[in-house]
Amino acid sequence: MTTRSMIRTAAVSAAAIALPVSLGLLAPAAHADDHETFGSACSSVPEEGSGSLDGMAKDPVATAASNNPELSTLATAVKKAGLVDTLNNAKDVTVFAPSNDAFKKIPKADLDKVLADKEQLTKILTYHVVGETIAPSQLSMGSFKTLEGSKLTTDGSDESYKVNDTANIVCGNIQTANAKVHIIDDVLMPPK
Repeated sequence: MTTRSMIRTAAVSAAAIALPVSLGLLAPAAHADDHETFGSACSSVPEEGSGSLDGMAKDPVATAASNNPELSTLATAVKKAGLVDTLNNAKDVTVFAPSNDAFKKIPKADLDKVLADKEQLTKILTYHVVGETIAPSQLSMGSFKTLEGSKLTTDGSDESYKVNDTANIVCGNIQTANAKVHIIDDVLMPPK
């Protein structure tokens, strides 16, 4: 092979590699970034309407939750605690939002008792709210102060995260007009 043909072969080989790389075809696939939702339960969020991901992005967090059928029990609790305006007027917060299934894990008598005790209900609900926006990249080995005053922890990787080692994030990184929402499968209880 002549020097000229070796140079031509090298140039063709370089071009064959450079083109797919420049188009991102050989780049490693990234997991959900800080702007994408993640989790198996995201498929149960309505595809359109006010309770959809697009609809929730237009509304403040308490209103967005009340429009999402998976968060109706949480929305009722927020209303009973008198926290609708507080949450809707908050800026750049993160809500770890228990799904309806999370509330179903609590015996009905216990849930009814908490819903009737505004002080206790407020303490529990504000333990689910962090006064900063938490992106997925911050969830691995995270520790955050809640509005209730105690800390909660997050851990995991890729699209599998836990809160306080008990609650799974089943649909994370939902954007509302004023908050980031991570739907969880358990109700968090503040430390005593």
